[in-house]
Amino acid sequence: MSVVPKIEKLSPPAAMPHGTVEVRGQGLGATDSIVPTASVQGLSADVLLSQPGRVILQVPEEAASGPVIVHRQGAESNAVQLRVATLIAENLNPVSNPAIDAAGNVYATFSGPRGQSVPISVIRIDQNQEMKPFARGIMNATGLAFDRTGNLYVSSRHEGTVYRVSPDGATSVYAEGMGVATGIAFDSNGNLYVGDRSGTIFKIAQEDRQIFVFATLEPSVAAYHLAFADDDTLYVTGPTISGHDAINAIDLAGTPRVFYRGLGRPQGLAVAANGDVYVAASLHGRRGIVRVASNGKAEIAASGSGLVGLALRPDGDAVLATNDAVYHLELGVKGRRLA
Repeated sequence: MSVVPKIEKLSPPAAMPHGTVEVRGQGLGATDSIVPTASVQGLSADVLLSQPGRVILQVPEEAASGPVIVHRQGAESNAVQLRVATLIAENLNPVSNPAIDAAGNVYATFSGPRGQSVPISVIRIDQNQEMKPFARGIMNATGLAFDRTGNLYVSSRHEGTVYRVSPDGATSVYAEGMGVATGIAFDSNGNLYVGDRSGTIFKIAQEDRQIFVFATLEPSVAAYHLAFADDDTLYVTGPTISGHDAINAIDLAGTPRVFYRGLGRPQGLAVAANGDVYVAASLHGRRGIVRVASNGKAEIAASGSGLVGLALRPDGDAVLATNDAVYHLELGVKGRRLA
């Protein structure tokens, strides 16, 4: 008599369309050379691997959040809920984190190849998922960050310049001369930090816009990505040629230390309200959003390819950016509130 399949755990419990999910349980292996099948929200999901206690499936492109069920010799497993990201905007070109304003609108870039201008630099996506141009004329828009008053700051990796864009879209130069300016972030006092991928983290003082060298790190082959925690620890990623890259943590004095090492091509990152760090990276060969807890334990929180960054909302939802689109995901992780 065949064993009825039973699902005990999904790893990770969230995924992008086409992401892979490991199903752990009992009675999941092939019988009489017949591989079990699986479904997500009633849609057939490709089974990439089948063992008695383990199945790896690929999330269908059309799937939304819903139950995962394994089917084996006419028997169905129990249903376990999988959270699936949904597309909210496409035909974009983000290269780092999206940004979210206090009203919940999402901002992402049309970055383009370096040195090549594009008609629109930054797009705004409202809560009805309607896209509207927000900023123009910024060559290779890269990093995005909001200040306390609702102004959006945008770095240009081509010019080494940071622009300030008012809520009505008026653009002005905020600071210049920062090399290959990529990731940007504000500390709790309103000072702006800018990562020059050649190895420098600049600090721009809020009061007089004086520019200081805050810290130096190993140069990146792509970009630096920055995010602050509530205690003003600055977390920085930047892929190198090693393939075994780190998240660096920099204290208030500008002293860096390795917070976690072992990631493949880490890019945009965000710090949750509880202090956990979430980063778009590969872990043990799997691409997705990686959660790194304060105790140094790392795991995939959501699987998916092409991810370059994320933003966490205070309500627990996340906005994920790939290299050509933006997605919404009920990640269940509360983000830090705007200062």
